[in-house]
Amino acid sequence: MFKALFGELAIIDAHHGCARVTVDSAIWRGIGEALREGKIDLLSEWADDRILHCALYEAKTRQACVASLPITAGKAPSLAVFHPPAIRLERAITDLFGISLVGLPDSRPWLDHGNWPVQAPLGGGGLPFTAPRPYTFLDAVGPSLHQIPVGPVHAGIIEPGHFRFTASGETVVRLEERLGYVHRGVEKLLNGASVEEAARIVGRASGDSTVAYSLAFARAVELAFDFAPSSRAVWLRAIMAELERLANHLGDIGAICNDAAFSMMHAECGILRELTLRACDQAFGHRLMMDRIVPGGVRADPTRAGVDALLSLLRALRERFPELIELYVNTASLQDRTVGTGVVSEALASEFAAGGYVGRASGRAFDAREALPYPPYDVLPIQVALRKEGDVDARVWVRILEIQHSVAWLDAALHSLPSGDVLTPLIPRHSASEATTLVEGFRGDVLCHVRVGGHGPIERCHLRDPSWFQWPLLEAAIDGNIVADFPLCNKSFNCSYAGHDL
Repeated sequence: MFKALFGELAIIDAHHGCARVTVDSAIWRGIGEALREGKIDLLSEWADDRILHCALYEAKTRQACVASLPITAGKAPSLAVFHPPAIRLERAITDLFGISLVGLPDSRPWLDHGNWPVQAPLGGGGLPFTAPRPYTFLDAVGPSLHQIPVGPVHAGIIEPGHFRFTASGETVVRLEERLGYVHRGVEKLLNGASVEEAARIVGRASGDSTVAYSLAFARAVELAFDFAPSSRAVWLRAIMAELERLANHLGDIGAICNDAAFSMMHAECGILRELTLRACDQAFGHRLMMDRIVPGGVRADPTRAGVDALLSLLRALRERFPELIELYVNTASLQDRTVGTGVVSEALASEFAAGGYVGRASGRAFDAREALPYPPYDVLPIQVALRKEGDVDARVWVRILEIQHSVAWLDAALHSLPSGDVLTPLIPRHSASEATTLVEGFRGDVLCHVRVGGHGPIERCHLRDPSWFQWPLLEAAIDGNIVADFPLCNKSFNCSYAGHDL
């Protein structure tokens, strides 16, 4: 498909990680048509001052590429007019850059709530502030409908997000989300930052995925610099990524069960999660392994005692986790709440290119570790967990299977960990270069595009969290369910507010 779309267009030499081509409006519309027909997947869409980019993936050939369209007079054609998953990305582009995307089906602001001192802060210095238009939620028509507003401030310790339910009795007929309350201007902060400063910022984009974000950024910078980290650093990075997956999946399974009023699973999973975090601390000096992965390698090399702590954790998980699986399966009250609740169809998961447990629970067999394998997964492959039911139960089961697969993978990795240095200084290029990478976090694929100046500063960095394509599916999942099942559906998705609002 890529060959048919792009023909003999020249590949930009300064871009690494995957091919990048410059296209015209006609080809851009051809991309939209291909997305609508399901021939390719949209991985992300972002902008510079004068260029609109989209990252694409073709499942048939297992290839990724970036297409770039020069913007003329502040305008560019919309992909969202062909492909609804691009709508929120393009609304964000409009907010951040002030670009007019012709044909965009929904022109409401997305990230800009009218509280920024300037408009279009990434669009060449920002436009003067003007009073925002009132935000209008979409209508739902039918008899005996009522609305239930929830948030943005919630009862627990949770990030802000607004959920507008329209219900008929207890049955939800529409859910509309409004996010952006935690927008921190991360991409603005990254402009002009040194590689070291940028690595710290990226590692805090979404705290529960700090390893995944740091890995995506480190790989992008290293590809841009044509730099290869040591073998030991590569393996330690993947070990940290799988440990992050274990900790988050254990926490999610317990929290889902707790929302179904089964607190015992919450407590038991919490114990195993705590054991995982303590082992991470002992091996890498930080419970979340924040700032441990950096361009050039890793900053923490576990001692023999640290490796033994990780092996002890794996033994504990192999001994204790199967009992929790049995408890989950054999608790009728849990099964009654999770089976058949919050279904996402395989077609919808495919259309939105949903990653992680959301996509794989609905039959989309995409895992960046396997589809676009990067070291060391090209040497020691990971088994992909897959279900097709698309309900809360399926999303729990994908997590269960991934915990089992990660435990087996970690055991093999720790017993074959190579020796050597773990951190090597980067040597900047004399000319600007760029790269786009995709790595698998616990929620799904994290994308990072980076352009580095000739002497090292970050000129542009775009980060795309898997939640961009998962939040809209939560709206679809709750449709036709009762209001009381929303916390259960929401927790089974566990989308990131912060990662979405960069």
